[in-house]
Amino acid sequence: MKSSGDRPTADEIAEMADSGHDISRFFTNQGTMKQPLTSIRVEITQEMLQELDQLAAALRISRQAAINACLRKALDQNFLAERGEK
Repeated sequence: MKSSGDRPTADEIAEMADSGHDISRFFTNQGTMKQPLTSIRVEITQEMLQELDQLAAALRISRQAAINACLRKALDQNFLAERGEK
C-alpha cells in the first residue's frame, strides 16, 4: 500500500474492505450513483455508421457517446411529445 499521505486506489480500498478495515473515511456521500450499464447489439446501415462517425468527430466525442447522446435526445423528445398529448 502507499504511504499514509497518498490517496489509495479503488483497488487498494477494496482490499482494505476485504480485510475487514473500516473504509468509511474514503466516502463523502457527495458523489452521485450511476446506473449500471447494459451492452446491446444494434445493427445499422453503413451510411448511418458513417453519419455517426462524422457527428462524433465534429463533437470530438466517441462513437459510443454520440450514440448515447442521439438516443437520449430521441427518448426525451418522445417523452415530451407523449406528455403534451395527454
